[in-house]
Amino acid sequence: MISVAEAQALCLDPLGRLGTEQVALADASGRTLATTAHAHRPQPPFAASAMDGYAVIDTHAAPGATYTVVGEAAAGHAWNGTLADGDALRIFTGAPIPAGATRVIIQEDVDRDGETITLKDNLDTKSYIRPAGADFPADFNLTAPRVLRPSDLALLAAMNVAEIEVARKPHVALIATGDELVMPGGDPRPDQIIASNIFGLKALIERTGGTADILPIAKDTAPALRAVLEQAVSADLIVTIGGASVGDHDLVGQVAQDFGLDRAFYKIAMRPGKPLMSGRLHGKPFLGLPGNPVSAMVCGHLFLLPMLRKLLGQLDVLPQPVPVTLAKDIAANGPREHYMRATMVDGPEGRLITAAERQDSALLTVLAQANALLIRPVRDPARQAGETMKALPL
Repeated sequence: MISVAEAQALCLDPLGRLGTEQVALADASGRTLATTAHAHRPQPPFAASAMDGYAVIDTHAAPGATYTVVGEAAAGHAWNGTLADGDALRIFTGAPIPAGATRVIIQEDVDRDGETITLKDNLDTKSYIRPAGADFPADFNLTAPRVLRPSDLALLAAMNVAEIEVARKPHVALIATGDELVMPGGDPRPDQIIASNIFGLKALIERTGGTADILPIAKDTAPALRAVLEQAVSADLIVTIGGASVGDHDLVGQVAQDFGLDRAFYKIAMRPGKPLMSGRLHGKPFLGLPGNPVSAMVCGHLFLLPMLRKLLGQLDVLPQPVPVTLAKDIAANGPREHYMRATMVDGPEGRLITAAERQDSALLTVLAQANALLIRPVRDPARQAGETMKALPL
């Protein structure tokens, strides 16, 4: 068996970005920026008022000073004259600062009588002028690759960018295997269960920027499994769930190999998730996940999602552990790296984590209640509450 890190490297090394496409900014949320975007103008494009008030030349601004109001400017409605000493321009937030003005006196610091203003005793000393380019200059770039968040889209709009080049979404074929499986809403026999993994994995894939098709459940016969694999080879990534172990009915490895799988590895020193395989099938990346629900989902976080991110052209594709403090003692770990379902909370001393009492890889309720995976290295000794460890947020 190989380590988790070795298996991740073998999954990722052959992969590259699939391609790009142009999309409208309104459709770009969550997409991966593929090409650096360039601003077309500075922001703001002119010196602007930061407050409602009066623009003046700051030569004798002091309590009791008076100015004559000569005009008005609002956002989108510039005043095109030039201020002289002693003039004041009524100005509103976002309006361009007129030529000659060096300061905005906020309206709370002014008494106005007709067209004359008098500065109050509690005069604020700030200028309240946003310089041109204060947010970003005309040559500003938003660099790729980058997963676009709502704040990024607002920034791109301010850069006057209407369309951007993004990575094409990887298309994933999901294949659940096993005579025991029935789709939700079906009529299972007493000896059958409901197929659940594919729905959790589909959600993970689509949340990460891919698309996923759930193919028909492959029965435990070589012809049935081969028929579904034939449907899957048009996808960018082929994922099977179940049938990857060594039992008499676990056919995925052999059937896939007969169908042309160039296998990179089989089995990893990890729990949950030992029976994992990866390779290339008809030139497409292939990932064979274990059938136990928790095993499939944990391996989805550790292997499937990094593969998706690599296909999207992202750089930091592996899940990033965070430091955590144990809230309860835990026993020593065995010969496989263990990713324990756990609950993580923020406390005054940092992140506290509590491993679930039950770690059976068939218990979806435990996974649903967890928000982190506590990482236990191979043969990690018993740990006491208060010790620092690492965890992966879910």
